[in-house]
Amino acid sequence: MLLKKSLTIGLSGLLVFSLGACSSQNSSSSSSSTSAQPSASVTSSAKKEKSIYQVALLQSLTQGYYDGIIKVSELKQHGDTGIGTFEGVNGEMIVLDGVVYQALSDGSVKVADDNETVPFSNVTFFDSDTSEELSDIADINSLKKKLTEKVEEKGKNLFSMVKMTGEFKKMLVRSELKQEKPYKTLDKALETDQREFTYENIKGTVVALYCPDYMNGLNTSGWHLHFISDDKEKGGHILDLSFEKAKAEYDMVQEFDMKLTDNEDFQKTSLADDVSDAIKKVETSDE
Repeated sequence: MLLKKSLTIGLSGLLVFSLGACSSQNSSSSSSSTSAQPSASVTSSAKKEKSIYQVALLQSLTQGYYDGIIKVSELKQHGDTGIGTFEGVNGEMIVLDGVVYQALSDGSVKVADDNETVPFSNVTFFDSDTSEELSDIADINSLKKKLTEKVEEKGKNLFSMVKMTGEFKKMLVRSELKQEKPYKTLDKALETDQREFTYENIKGTVVALYCPDYMNGLNTSGWHLHFISDDKEKGGHILDLSFEKAKAEYDMVQEFDMKLTDNEDFQKTSLADDVSDAIKKVETSDE
């Protein structure tokens, strides 16, 4: 018998680990869902809280676990806005308005096939809790500072999904070539297979995820930003940007669900290893 592992963190004060028996499956194809039932906590408007739904860990992706865990069709059942990647890190994922886009290594963007599989992602059903106009942002670090100010005002120990729309004077994004087995670690793969694209005066949407400090063992604390143009033809993981004016909408989320897999290779991954330096390397362009 295998154990079906379920983890739900309700930041209103509930921490639940649920273990239940399920029949054994072939480890090369089955997955263990940690998508538990939402807690009974409600907001002041009596609305049931939704979750940040995460597929696997950024740490497992960083160490080279690129096999898909769920299909795009299933991912869309858990959120309409978010970020991630695809099996073999075959491009960058941008989820916007319920559509999953795939920004490929040649700079093109397509709507991802429902049968495409996902090794890592974060999505939620976006509901704007607050918004603000941002202006005169010179680079990505300036943007992160401004976004963090709002997060700290609203609750730095919550998750935040942000949609920011505007015209960007500069947008530097990356994607990467699809990897083949045996997989290299992500930092090593990007050393040779990262492709960068710079756009000027481009209109589009930034989708950004903020994770609190305590998430360093499951993701990375702080900001992770992806971009897609209004014409849905350009996009990727953001390395740098600048703009004069943009509107940012914030969705503050109090729940976290994670989906894992019982795949043998995943189970062999040493997730206790400190890969913070490797994560910093793959998230930025200054190393």
